[in-house]
Amino acid sequence: MRLFELDTLVRLSRERERAVGRRVVSVQPVARLAVPAGMRQPLGCDAVAIPAEFGPQLLARLPRVGCVYEDGPRWWWIVPVDSDVALEWPPSAYYSRGALLPDSTREPVLVHRPEDPEGPGSAVPYTPPIPLYLALCRMAGAVPGWARAVRA
Repeated sequence: MRLFELDTLVRLSRERERAVGRRVVSVQPVARLAVPAGMRQPLGCDAVAIPAEFGPQLLARLPRVGCVYEDGPRWWWIVPVDSDVALEWPPSAYYSRGALLPDSTREPVLVHRPEDPEGPGSAVPYTPPIPLYLALCRMAGAVPGWARAVRA
């Protein structure tokens, strides 16, 4: 069995996405989601947009939730950078590197902010990506990528 380093896996994943044509979106970002002042961002920020009808249900199902915004048709969940590595987000989701927003009908509004567990300035804006991914797959009726049959 050959072992790969994380850098190699990320590079291979990105090359595969380009070859398959996933995530090729020609949208001009107009803004970046602003993390509330005083929150630490040690891992950088990306965002996952989901249809607004899933938003309240996901919020109730997840054990830990970071910053969540809504702009009308979508709810945006802040996740750490590269939370798309090895995850094929369902077609109903939109993954945004750098938490860049495409044209939206209105300014995103903060719906949820995590509590500071250890006092002011200790909170991070992230929703853990794996629980978010699994809950969204379940709601969207999608099968997680690692649970599908492997073809040789």
